[in-house]
Amino acid sequence: MKILLLSSLLLVASIVQAETTLEKIKRTGSITMGVRESSGVVSFTLGNGKFVGYQVDICRQVISGIQKQLGLKKLETTYVPVTSQNRIPLIQNGTIDIECGTTTNNLARQNDAAFSVTTYVEEVRIAVNAKSGITSIAQLKDKTVATTTGTTSVQTLRKNEKASGINFKELYGKDHSDSFLLLESGRADAFVMDGTILAGNIARAKNPKDFKIVGEVLSTEPIAIMIRKDDPTFKKAVDDNIIPMMKSGEMTKLWDKWFMRPVPPTNTTIGMPAPENTKYAWANPNTKPTEEYAAKK
Repeated sequence: MKILLLSSLLLVASIVQAETTLEKIKRTGSITMGVRESSGVVSFTLGNGKFVGYQVDICRQVISGIQKQLGLKKLETTYVPVTSQNRIPLIQNGTIDIECGTTTNNLARQNDAAFSVTTYVEEVRIAVNAKSGITSIAQLKDKTVATTTGTTSVQTLRKNEKASGINFKELYGKDHSDSFLLLESGRADAFVMDGTILAGNIARAKNPKDFKIVGEVLSTEPIAIMIRKDDPTFKKAVDDNIIPMMKSGEMTKLWDKWFMRPVPPTNTTIGMPAPENTKYAWANPNTKPTEEYAAKK
């Protein structure tokens, strides 16, 4: 009897594991969205389990489209906060179905997950105290540089040819708000991260004028919605809802909503127009990894 029970359980587990994401969503009537708590205005929390942002809005529209595709009268969305460290494992083990944060699409990550078409193109920059006098990579010599655990930013800085021979101390925050606090409190001289994340954290700082974004663009990186690898039907469903948003101008409206207008909870305006690389990605939907952008330099 025990052997039969074990066999039955293994069979059920095998069937569940073989499910596509769309099949799982239809069976359960629910979808789980991975979100960030402090990724600038791209994906962040207002508290009490409420998450908002540019990528979150995109994902909500994707989910609405999937609901219609599956003919579901109701589709419940569960929000799961993720970090730079655990976002890929949580996609891999099925804890989250779709990750709506600030994840770079690169060749290494493509071994573990799949990505939607690029939703915007990021530029990695340096944030410093406005009175620091730091204006370039060269001035980071012997300084303390903060970044977020599980991100590619410090590796990007070290690989930059202009950083050759420059030694600096690395200090890691557990998330982006923690990393910015290292700069804000004076424990770090600089914070290296995606420009949108830097701008968002500066805008929500106690004294935004105390900080500025400086120096060269360290890396140009395509950001996309991350999903399970080897699930082409779900990727198609996601892309089929994003691409019309690009063509209709809806993506431009969402960008303006989050980057050019006052945003909660402080009603601060970031004031960051969409970069030309981002506009190109909207006009020419693609899944090119970071390495292809770097190759063009």
